[in-house]
This record gives sequence, structure tokens and C-alpha cells, in this order.
Amino acid sequence: MSQKTTTALCIIDVGIVLNKRDMARLLEDLSRVRYQELCGGNLRKKGDGYIMEVYDDPSCSTLVANQTLYLNVSSFEYLELGQCSSPEEPGLERPCFDLVQGDRILRLIPLTNPLEEQERSRKNSHLGSAIEDVLLDVALPDWDDEDDLDL
Repeated sequence: MSQKTTTALCIIDVGIVLNKRDMARLLEDLSRVRYQELCGGNLRKKGDGYIMEVYDDPSCSTLVANQTLYLNVSSFEYLELGQCSSPEEPGLERPCFDLVQGDRILRLIPLTNPLEEQERSRKNSHLGSAIEDVLLDVALPDWDDEDDLDL
């Protein structure tokens, strides 16, 4: 009896993601985005915002308000990865994430670069460690010096 092995998909920059965990994984890496709501191909709303949370809960909504986005992957049938042109920079293609539900699309265009974000985070971590070391040197007395101890 032969056993059929399933190979996981490999999507690179362009494609359709159906698995909710994969959708969430992609969206969790985004932070600041430009969003557009498209209905039947027509632009209804647009703005810039920050993704606060990504989750998969059939009993909750996706919420976009006050420049914050709470994205529920259960609100959408699939996520389509692609490239879209920027109205501010004609000819420049940017990655875009289309969350599709029927003829309604929530398009997310990243405003941050994950490579730059990682580098900034790494530098801040090193800076934080250096500051912590200096504060410990200043705040803690030198306990090795027995002359300072009054017994």
C-alpha cells in the first residue's frame, strides 16, 4: 500500500495563500501600512495605519479605525500576494497584500522595510545593553573593596 506524501507550497512574492496560519504569518511581519478598501474594483476608503494585532477567530471582526488595524484572517477567503504601483511614485512597484472576501478587497501596502526594521531593532538592542552596563557600573558600588565595609 503506497502512502501519498503532500508537499507544502512554496510561494515567492506572487501567489494566493489559502491557509489561515500562513496568512497570519505573513501579516504579522507588517507594521506600518497604507490600506485601501476596494469594492467591485472601486476605491471606497484609504489611509495609513499601524497593524496592532493579527488573529484567527471566527467570532471576531477585522477592525480598521483611528489609524490602527486589527486583522482577523477569518474575515477573508484568501490573501493574494502581488505587486502594485504607487500613485506617489509612478513606475515603482511595491509589494501588496490583498485580503479578499467576495468582491471586497482590503489591500495592504507596507510602508516599512523589514530589513531596515530588523537592523534598527538590532542596533537598539545593542544600545540598550550598553546603557544598562553603564548604569550598573554607576549604580552598584565596587564590593571587592573591603576597606569600604564597616563591620
